[in-house]
Amino acid sequence: MKKIMVGNHAVSWGVMLARAQVISAYPITPQTTIVEELSVLCADGRLKAKFIPVESEHSAMACCIGASAAGVRTFTATSSQGLALMHEMLHWASGARLPIVMANVNRSLGSPWNIWGEQTDSLSQRDTGWLQLYCESNQEVLDTVIQAFKIAEEVRLPVMLVLDAFFLSHTAEPVEIPEQSLVDDFLPPYQPEFRLDPAEAHSFGCLTPPEYFMEFRYKIQQSMIQSKGVTQRMDEEFGRAFGRKYGLIEAYRCAGADLVLLTSGTIASTARVVVDALREKGRKVGMVKVRLFRPFPKEELWAVLRDAKKVAVVDRNVSFGVGGIFAHEIRAAFCNEKDRPPIYSYIAGLGGRDVTPPVLNDVVYQTYKRSQPEEQSVWVGMRS
Repeated sequence: MKKIMVGNHAVSWGVMLARAQVISAYPITPQTTIVEELSVLCADGRLKAKFIPVESEHSAMACCIGASAAGVRTFTATSSQGLALMHEMLHWASGARLPIVMANVNRSLGSPWNIWGEQTDSLSQRDTGWLQLYCESNQEVLDTVIQAFKIAEEVRLPVMLVLDAFFLSHTAEPVEIPEQSLVDDFLPPYQPEFRLDPAEAHSFGCLTPPEYFMEFRYKIQQSMIQSKGVTQRMDEEFGRAFGRKYGLIEAYRCAGADLVLLTSGTIASTARVVVDALREKGRKVGMVKVRLFRPFPKEELWAVLRDAKKVAVVDRNVSFGVGGIFAHEIRAAFCNEKDRPPIYSYIAGLGGRDVTPPVLNDVVYQTYKRSQPEEQSVWVGMRS
């Protein structure tokens, strides 16, 4: 069945198809319509789940932690300041090895107040032990929700799927809705090995002395590393079942490219158009979309980028004092590689500003013009 739906509702329907059992959330623009739709799906009986309204995002994640520890499939959604308010609880969720799935609708952080899209909110949570998957289309959003639950439940770590505010969250696109029976075959009921049960007592997150604490953290790191292969395998299984797969990254027209644009989210859609136009003019330009950010797909990116003469990273985010976060991560990942291409960093689209073909053409022009990066990050699309 095909349905025209906005990105937020694609999240909601993905959660319904995944048969989440507990949903706890607090509304915040531009995420609100995710949980509004879920409340409707619960109220009319299409989703057999407990919907728990709470007084803050901190409480929403605390509620999900309790529900997940009790052994049920759990979901929440948030954006921006709401995600920031959750920060403390994100560590509790990953430290307790709970497979919670959360949708974050990328929105800029204040001050000044802004409700439009950028990735700084989710990327500022990159060290919390959550997997992060960045989506380009509403179809990818729905499919990633289903995949996220299966990935989380195998590696026993929480997963955050991310979509751009308004460019996806409030934009309607055709979305293929899978048959429930096929989703049930792909994603069987959650059966945790350990859960809160008065008849068989276990503790989660108890006081741990120095003699044991490092080992807990080591196991999280090992599971995070393992999760890259699990994510790839789940995507391939999903492709066989539903005819769609997305990979950890996507390389577009990179064969023989001397310059590769790298980005994520909806900017990738615009970048494809720009690459096609430049190819018609004889420019050897390609594009890479990063879907998986945590764990970082170093090997997959190196396999594609190692032969490029230049890499131009377009970040819809900023780490103040460093610059674009994706560019910084790639520079760090490739630092020990011989004959690595220079990484040119560009910041664009903050606060929801459009990243148009002229902006990306400017990125390409500036990258060709410079023999080496001259700044940590160049800001493009600024008002003159």
